[in-house]
Amino acid sequence: MRRVVVLTLLALALPIAAAASGIDLTNQFGTVSITAPNGGLGTIGVSTLTSKGSQMHEFNGMTSVSNLGYVNFSTGVLLNGSILNGGQFSATGSSFTVKGVGNWAEGHGTAIFTGSFVGPIQWNLISVGPHGQTRNYQLVGSLVGTSFDGRTVTGTTVQNISILNTGQLLIGRGHMMGGDTKLTVPEPGTLGLLGTGLVGLAGMFRRKLIGV
Repeated sequence: MRRVVVLTLLALALPIAAAASGIDLTNQFGTVSITAPNGGLGTIGVSTLTSKGSQMHEFNGMTSVSNLGYVNFSTGVLLNGSILNGGQFSATGSSFTVKGVGNWAEGHGTAIFTGSFVGPIQWNLISVGPHGQTRNYQLVGSLVGTSFDGRTVTGTTVQNISILNTGQLLIGRGHMMGGDTKLTVPEPGTLGLLGTGLVGLAGMFRRKLIGV
């Protein structure tokens, strides 16, 4: 009977501890479509960014030589600054989705996260290459949405994007260099304490069971 209690406590504790840790994923490759009239500088109230085909490379420490899924996002319109030199995009009308592919994702129903940005989205110019050609940017923003199991989750994302030359800027084309997204569930501290408590109880029952 005690052995059953121990196994039950562990069965409860492990999923709760995993839920408390949240989701950490990375993406790479793909392109970015830039609505950038006005000679590539972009137009306030008009210009947007939309990613295409960025592959999920890592999910909570799990990596694969094949593609684990896709990270797709779009911003609202440019609020200030410019595409060329950096600024802010609106979160209104934005989206951010993570979808798994392959057998591993079946438990998630393929839709791991569906949501949008919250508040202004930062568009930061990080570096400029020789002769002013390759320009490296970071798109940084807060997220809110729904996880695969129906919970409301929040998080942050940092997406690294390069525009290789002025010609690509003029046609509105950028390249995804990599991104990191971290998602957490509400009250992760409470869940963590509960999971830790259940593990402790399981350990106590186990010690009594084996007479240590």
